[in-house]
Amino acid sequence: MLKILDRLPPATFAVGALRWSMVFIFAFFGVAKFAAYEAEGVAEIAMHYPLFAWMYPLIGVQGTSNVIGTIELAAGALIASGAWSHRAGLLGGLMGMATFLVTLSFSFGVSLWQEGYGFPFMGSTAQFLFKDAVLLAGCLALTLHAGYGLRQGSAGFRA
Repeated sequence: MLKILDRLPPATFAVGALRWSMVFIFAFFGVAKFAAYEAEGVAEIAMHYPLFAWMYPLIGVQGTSNVIGTIELAAGALIASGAWSHRAGLLGGLMGMATFLVTLSFSFGVSLWQEGYGFPFMGSTAQFLFKDAVLLAGCLALTLHAGYGLRQGSAGFRA
């Protein structure tokens, strides 16, 4: 058994896998915000949320979605850059955490459970939101990794 454990890849392999999967998520979700179908879907929830509600009268459904998509793409780019720069990784991780904290906060004051079934049967809003708890934890792990790297002043490749 110990021989198998001796062949495990280093922990930085897992950090790298987490980093690139988060980049994938931010890239595809960010790009989707530029499409009308996604803008309309986001507006159903975000239009009534104080953080975003003020933008809808100013720049409309698509404009607001474009802003959100740009923020998501920037977070993904910074998380990707964290492979070479702990500073960029720290900022990207913090942006990602903020993104998912905001999204998770949408769950307050909305119906989460499927009508006619109740808890624990999730409705579509809960299904949309609850996955973000794992993504928040992923961004937290990347943020901590970058923070520890900055504190240690390590040089070279950063997973």
